[in-house]
Amino acid sequence: MENTTDARQLLGMREASRGQNIWVIRLQLMKPITWIPLIWGVLCGVAASGQFHWRWDTMGAVLLCMVLSGPLMAGFTQTINDFYDRDIDAINEPYRPIPSGAIPLSQVRLQIILLLTAGLALAGALDSWAHHPTPTLFLLALGGSVVSVIYSAPPIKLKQYGWLGNYALGASYIALPWWAGQALFGHLSWPIIAMTLVYSLAGLGIAVVNDFKSIAGDCQLGLQSLPVLLGPQVASWVSAILMDGVQLLMAVLLMVLDQRLAGTVLVLLIIPQMVFQDIWLLRDPLRFDVQYQASAQPFLVLGMLVSAVAIGHTALTTLT
Repeated sequence: MENTTDARQLLGMREASRGQNIWVIRLQLMKPITWIPLIWGVLCGVAASGQFHWRWDTMGAVLLCMVLSGPLMAGFTQTINDFYDRDIDAINEPYRPIPSGAIPLSQVRLQIILLLTAGLALAGALDSWAHHPTPTLFLLALGGSVVSVIYSAPPIKLKQYGWLGNYALGASYIALPWWAGQALFGHLSWPIIAMTLVYSLAGLGIAVVNDFKSIAGDCQLGLQSLPVLLGPQVASWVSAILMDGVQLLMAVLLMVLDQRLAGTVLVLLIIPQMVFQDIWLLRDPLRFDVQYQASAQPFLVLGMLVSAVAIGHTALTTLT
């Protein structure tokens, strides 16, 4: 049991322990469990570029881009969010490093600065490796950091504006890493940008699920998250409809692009997702949010990769 609790702390999961190792506490602030969708998003962007080749240097560049999107930029986002959410976390998650007193605020500020600096520096280095005439990855990292700040910090604090805040979070988890992966090897076109922004509506659905655990603190501090604004039951339906609807729209788009097999696979992936939505999310979202995320969301991210590979194949066949 102790090993399981320690692992929860390392990953930054709910109900983690309060270990005293300062490096574990720093890692807990960065919530490694949240890096996974961003790392996956980079993989999707690389696949969608249609320009990846299996060489040591390209594989190294992909890994560094994953480090940029996950540990550095997502770690920065999670740390700054915890810094500005310390009053809410004192109500919802008092075991978190800041409200529990496990780390002083001065050390949190230093961690924010170091993560942002390292992320921007790595983005610039990847632009240099890719010979970008415009520092695309640096601008994406800079733009993502700005979104992170206005999402978490007053006076704007986007997260207090239900729909807008959740969409900003969804786009940060789906569109931004996808763009980074695609820009590393290909180029960002307006159709790709528009498509991934639409896909980010599915990320909005994920963000709604993440807000269920914070209802008590959000209500007390007057933050209008969607579960607070609409009620848990209606918010759970909104989440399900967005996730399923966006994927069905993507399946139709793939079929229009003559990627019928990919479109069919995407539809098949939606079916078990809907089953788990019925079992967990729609019946009791407050009680079963974690079970739902673990069981249903893998089908969403697999669907993203299917879409990306199909788009990459379309781009490759167009070039040839």
